[in-house]
Amino acid sequence: MEFLPLFHKLQGSHVLVVGGGEIALRKSRLLVDAGALIRVVAPEVEHQLQAMVDGSGGEVRRRGYAEADLDGCQLVIAATDDQALNAQVSADAKRRCVPVNVVDAPALCSVIFPAIVDRSPLVVAVSSGGDAPVLARLIRAKLETWIPSTYGELAGLAARFRSRVKQLYPDVTQRRAFWEEVFQGPIADRQLAGQGAEAERLLEAKVNGAPPHAPGEVYLVGAGPGDPDLLTFKALRLMQQADVVLYDRLVAPAILDLCRRDAERIYVGKRRADHALPQEQINKQLVDLAKQGKRVLRLKGGDPFIFGRGGEEIEELAAHGIPFQVVPGITAASGCSAYAGIPLTHRDYAQSVRFVTGHLKNNTSDLPWPDLVAPAQTVVFYMGLIGLPIICEQMIKHGRSADTPAALIQQGTTVNQRVFTGTLADLPRLVAEHEVHAPTLVIVGEVVMLRDKLKWFEGAQASV
Repeated sequence: MEFLPLFHKLQGSHVLVVGGGEIALRKSRLLVDAGALIRVVAPEVEHQLQAMVDGSGGEVRRRGYAEADLDGCQLVIAATDDQALNAQVSADAKRRCVPVNVVDAPALCSVIFPAIVDRSPLVVAVSSGGDAPVLARLIRAKLETWIPSTYGELAGLAARFRSRVKQLYPDVTQRRAFWEEVFQGPIADRQLAGQGAEAERLLEAKVNGAPPHAPGEVYLVGAGPGDPDLLTFKALRLMQQADVVLYDRLVAPAILDLCRRDAERIYVGKRRADHALPQEQINKQLVDLAKQGKRVLRLKGGDPFIFGRGGEEIEELAAHGIPFQVVPGITAASGCSAYAGIPLTHRDYAQSVRFVTGHLKNNTSDLPWPDLVAPAQTVVFYMGLIGLPIICEQMIKHGRSADTPAALIQQGTTVNQRVFTGTLADLPRLVAEHEVHAPTLVIVGEVVMLRDKLKWFEGAQASV
C-alpha cells in the first residue's frame, strides 16, 4: 500500500493552491466543501475561482509563487502546467513537512486526492495511488449507484444516539451487534424511505429497551417496460430487501432475477380474460402479508400509476394503516417509443401526447374518439393489440386521416422488440400477417414518420 488512506479535517485551516486555472478550480471546490480557507497564488485567476475564494473567506495573490506563501498552511496543492514550478512547490512543502499534492504527478505528492462519494457525514474515498484515476472514478460511479443519498441522513441519525448506545453497551462487540441490527432492519428502512421521524421513534424505543413496533411495509415498484437497465436505484434497493415479491405478467424475467434470491415469489399476473388472481385478492394479500411483519414488494411492469391499478392497491393499504412506498417506473409509452426511435412530441409534428387504454371492454369502442383525433397530437394506446382494428377504424371514422402514420411495438426495450409501422388504414392488416404477442403498444401520429431517421435500438427480431 503506497498511500495510507486518511481523512483530513480542514475546517478553518489555510490551504495553498498554486495555479489559477480550471484544474485549480476543481480542487478548490473540494477544499471549500471541506471548510478550508483557500490561498490562491497565480498571475492570472479564472473568474469562477476568484468568486469562490471571495465567497469562502480566502484570499487571492495575483503574482508568481514564493516560498513564503506556504506560511501558516496545512496543505498545499500545485495545479499549474509548469512542471519545474510544480516540482519547486513540492520540494518546499516537503522540506517544511507540509502535505503536498501535485496534480497528475504522483511522484511529487505526499498526499493524493481520491475519487469521493459524499453522503456526509458518510464519505467513501477510492484511490488508485495516482496510477489510474479514471478507473478510480469509474468505481466511484458504481458506488454512487449503490449508496442512496439518504445514507447520510441514516449516519446522522446514528450520530445522535451514539453516546447513549455506548453507555448502554460498554462492550464493543455488543455495540457492533446493536448497530448492525439497526442498519439492516426496519429503522434503516424508514430513514431511507424519508420517514425520519418514524425511524427516530423506533430507534428511541430500541435504546429504551422496548420492542419497537415495526409493522410490515409494501413497496409498490414500477419495473419499467422490460430492460433491466431502466430500473431506478431506489427500485433496485427495495427489490434486494423485500421478503416476498408479488409480480405480474409484464415483469421481465431478467428484472425478477434482480430481486433478493431467498425472497418468496408469488405470481399474480393477468392477461386478457385470464386473471391468476383477482385484483381484490391481490389487495387483500398485500395487507395480510404486511400485517405479518413482512416487507412486501409489489412489482409491476411499467409505472404502477399508469394503467397499473397501483392507486387501487394503495387505497386498500391506506385503509388498513399499512406503510407503503411508491417507486415510479419508466412507463411503456416513454421506454418503448424511445427504443423504437419515435419521439412522442416534436415541434414540427406533435405538441401534445395522450395515453389511452386500448383494452376495450366487451369489444365496444367506448372511448372519447373526437378528442383523440385532434391534429398535432400523438396518441398512445396501451393494451391495444386485440382492439387494434377497432381503434384504427374509429379514429378514421371520427376524422383522422387514413394515411396517418401508426406503429405497433411488441416487447419494447427488450432483445425481442419488434416494431411494425404503417398507417391507420393498413396497420391492422400488417400486424395480422405476423404472429404478434402482448405486451404491445400502439402509437398514432405523424411522429412515427421519424422512426427511420431516429431509430437506434433493434432487438433480435426484424422490424417491419
